[in-house]
Amino acid sequence: MDTQSYLPVQPGVGMEENFLSLDDILLSHERLPIRTECAFPRLGFLEKSSDTQDIPEGTKMELPLWLSKGLYERKRRVLSVELPKVYREGWRTVFNADPNVVDLHKMGPYYYGLGSQMLHFDSPENPEIGQTLLQTFIGRFRRTMDSSQNAYNEDTSALVERLDCLEKALFRSGQNGLNGFQSWEKGQASQLTASSLVLNYRKRKMTDVQH
Repeated sequence: MDTQSYLPVQPGVGMEENFLSLDDILLSHERLPIRTECAFPRLGFLEKSSDTQDIPEGTKMELPLWLSKGLYERKRRVLSVELPKVYREGWRTVFNADPNVVDLHKMGPYYYGLGSQMLHFDSPENPEIGQTLLQTFIGRFRRTMDSSQNAYNEDTSALVERLDCLEKALFRSGQNGLNGFQSWEKGQASQLTASSLVLNYRKRKMTDVQH
């Protein structure tokens, strides 16, 4: 019997967001460097380093992702968003050379999630950012899953401390699969159960049918 008091809600995929997911809620509060392209009347309290009532045009400051997305418009220039350093060309070169050497948790911890959200903003570097995100995930995926399958009943804290949140979820999924298989092999499992991914897919299909 499942005794969990809270069933985690999976985060959105790519540029999508799931506002019932704790991971996506935390991701939406990641701060981005921005530059105001017009004056913001009576919003000076948002800029802690200034005592003025208004935020003048050309001010450089940081805003959370959710507010930056809400204010950003392609047609009417309200603000421009600068790339966080981990997505700039210098770091993209490091990731393309060997993504496994980078401590993504220290750089993130929402490297893939925030990088995908950066594609909402009209940057000429978006194609390169998207390609680096994909190649970084592919380059690190095998090591992540191999580690999860070779650490049965061991302390895995050292293995996961360099992973970003998406990779940690994949690692846990691999661990759960391995533990379940080991229990089944030893005759300790009463029955095989469907994975959470399959159950979530069925729920989505039922919702589509009902609508």
